[in-house]
Amino acid sequence: MGSISTSFPSACAVIPVKDGERHLAELLDALAREGVDETLVIDSGSTDRSPEIARSAGARVIRIDPGDFGHGRTRNLGAEATSAELICFLTQDATPRPGWLAAYREAFALEDRIGAAYGPHVARAQTSPMIARELAEFFAGFAPDGRPQIQRAGDAAFLSNVNAAYRRACWTEIRFRDVAYAEDQAFGADLLAAGWSKVYHPGAAVLHAHDYGPIEFMRRYFDEYRGLRETTGHIEPFGFSATLAAVRGGMCGDDRWLAARGATPIERVRWLARSGTHHGARRVFAALGSRSAALPAAVQRRISLEGRAGVAPAALNGSSRTADESPETPPDAGAGAGTGAGAAGRVPPARAVRPRALENDFALIEEVWREGTTPLLDPVPGMADRDRLRIAMILPPFTRGSGGHNTLMQILTRLERRGHVCTVWVHDFLGVHRSVWPAVLRAELREFFAPFEGPVYKGFDRWQGADVVLATGWQTVHPALRLDQCRARVYVVNDHEPEFYATSTERALATETYGFGLHCVAASPWLRDLLIDTYSTSADAFQLGVAHEIYRPRPVERRRDTVVYYARHSTARRAVPVGLMALAELHRRRPDIRIVLFGAKTPPDTSFPFEHLGVLTPENLSWLYSESTVGLCLSLTNFSLMPKEMLACGLPCVELAGVSAESIFGPDGPLELAPLNPVRIADRLERLVDDRELWERRSREGIEFVASHTWDHATDEVEAGLRHALALREDAPR
Repeated sequence: MGSISTSFPSACAVIPVKDGERHLAELLDALAREGVDETLVIDSGSTDRSPEIARSAGARVIRIDPGDFGHGRTRNLGAEATSAELICFLTQDATPRPGWLAAYREAFALEDRIGAAYGPHVARAQTSPMIARELAEFFAGFAPDGRPQIQRAGDAAFLSNVNAAYRRACWTEIRFRDVAYAEDQAFGADLLAAGWSKVYHPGAAVLHAHDYGPIEFMRRYFDEYRGLRETTGHIEPFGFSATLAAVRGGMCGDDRWLAARGATPIERVRWLARSGTHHGARRVFAALGSRSAALPAAVQRRISLEGRAGVAPAALNGSSRTADESPETPPDAGAGAGTGAGAAGRVPPARAVRPRALENDFALIEEVWREGTTPLLDPVPGMADRDRLRIAMILPPFTRGSGGHNTLMQILTRLERRGHVCTVWVHDFLGVHRSVWPAVLRAELREFFAPFEGPVYKGFDRWQGADVVLATGWQTVHPALRLDQCRARVYVVNDHEPEFYATSTERALATETYGFGLHCVAASPWLRDLLIDTYSTSADAFQLGVAHEIYRPRPVERRRDTVVYYARHSTARRAVPVGLMALAELHRRRPDIRIVLFGAKTPPDTSFPFEHLGVLTPENLSWLYSESTVGLCLSLTNFSLMPKEMLACGLPCVELAGVSAESIFGPDGPLELAPLNPVRIADRLERLVDDRELWERRSREGIEFVASHTWDHATDEVEAGLRHALALREDAPR
């Protein structure tokens, strides 16, 4: 349990080539060893044996005119000409090391929304110490612990098509910009902005190094930083003192690197002269490249290694003016080191940003504010008592293991079995499922939660009306308010969602959803009373059910030394920092106790040893609960399913007092309740481990208490709430 699958449907390699025979045969042999399904070489005018080498190695070769080559354009061509789900890009001098493809497959298996991955460039034997050190230190910074690192919105956009892989669905959605340089960096920024993630995997390594002479090196850095300015808006800071300091620091680093590798004093002196030139030239030409639009086109062509003039910043948002036409207001080339700002009293150059028409959680909110709520259909006498209702449930994005989605689908599936016509409408406001077909969403809902038989839609283009529309989270309320052809709207409230946020727009908007007059069906009496008392809503309650066919004592020996903790640290309301402090205290007292954490894909950092099981299936959980001694599950808001499921397996459980548990179990029911205090929580855990009589009583009482808590009973209560909402519509003044 908890292991990562490294399978992936198929993988291809795409290699743009021009006069690349020096390393090409070695590269293609490595790809054959790694087991890629397809290799494509795009040759743009080689005068050496590159095409023949590629064909003899079994690669497919596409030849294009050198004038048609573009870093983004050509890679789009390569992706279009292949069909594998995993598209790997390499340059002609980047040779995969053993395990390269397996590492990429592992990277994409970490999450469904991984759109791209990249790995380190390892210096070849003949590489200069300056480049070798910079490569090693640069890539080491992405994964200090040596493990794959997922990078999301807010992280660095860095990607390098020297060695990178892309999920085809992500490339199809975003595609490389048709830019002369830094198409990979631009894709990284676009990927993160579109809600995808990327992974740095230290095992996906290639042998590679560009070791140019001093003049070529300067010209390459000019091109590289001009490309970064054109694609990401980056302006490299520059100042005389800072440049001297950077050169001095680089030379000292290179000297330490050489000494650590046994270089003689004479070798170190010889290399340090080149080191100073290297670091100084890089600073100067990086700064020049990011301000290239201020230079005449002829000067740009002379400096550029590629011999081209660049694109002026104003052209990034659709303007046709290029650097050949001098910009009216050239960017400031005299910015101070580390500031990025111009001279006193001037505004630094702005980056032009193209609009992105992405659906998000605020689009329909704005529509409700601007246009109001769509009127409901007039009520029909007796509609609340009809045997067969048309029920449409709006769901937010989901992943495996979501307790809220499990609750909703358990109930909707049972409403369907009772003869109601049920549909699901996924409101993908975060773009999590942007590249997923509705049929796939339906299959995942069935696999992850319950065997729902009805149709599943993504978005509302095929909206067909309903007797009752169910909003199921605050982001789904506004879509419900805009839907027409329905007779009632109901808000199935799983938790008090404003408490999920600090003071913010999201908190204010979540609070606002309780004021639209929707009848609420709340997932506990505590939550129902909170809605009525705080927001003056009409509300009913239902009790969360237990799937007793799964959660039951299993035929396995019960251990007397195991505490299991639902440590979903991505969910703030789970109070995981306090739970970990409590377990640290328990370990200090009783280092013999086995601690097992589950509920999150990645383990948290702790001061005590533990075992990690990741995200488990319900079947796995029932066996875990049946063999363990005590369960720990904390919730700062509404009570969750987890403690009931633990109790159903005969596992005594510690939960927080003074929140919502008392409204279900009472102050001295089958749960062991503790205040939000790690020492007191540790007390309760230790007490259940040591006091056999108390443990037996809690275990017996837990099984007896939850025996009547079924999903059929929960469905009875929700169905009554839906009929109550329809009855309120009939009784409302017209």
